[in-house]
Amino acid sequence: MSFRIHRESPADAVEEAFFRIQREQMADVPILNHALSVEAVDFQPWQGHWLGVVVTPWCMSALLVPGSEAGWQSTGDNRRRFVKFPAGDFAFLGSTAAELGEYQSCSLFSPMGQFANQSEAIMTARASLVALLTDPATAAAAAPPPPSGQPSLSRRRFLAMR
Repeated sequence: MSFRIHRESPADAVEEAFFRIQREQMADVPILNHALSVEAVDFQPWQGHWLGVVVTPWCMSALLVPGSEAGWQSTGDNRRRFVKFPAGDFAFLGSTAAELGEYQSCSLFSPMGQFANQSEAIMTARASLVALLTDPATAAAAAPPPPSGQPSLSRRRFLAMR
């Protein structure tokens, strides 16, 4: 695999790689959603590496890109590893692109027919990234209380209503 350290956000390299993949490998594939385009979304430092989402006309995937040699676990092409996030363990598949070097991806959506436009896909990508980085127990504890006049139902109270 081609190992490349990205000291700055790899968003431009991600877009270059996926535009090339679209042009060379996906051009005639019938599952393309022509309302969508390739876009790298919210790449940010995460545990010494880069985490973000790539939206394409054929898929949406979370991507991990090396930001340093320390802590990066190479998998090899088409080999997977599980990565622990606050939301749980997720399978990432190893890949390489000339523009990007080695990276790992976790499919979020494929095909992309449920998205009406680019804006909807980008909002979903951002929400997916937030969900990945949020502990479900913390999110539940931080949830707002029910609207006034609608008491919260405990499990016991809910079952007693049946």
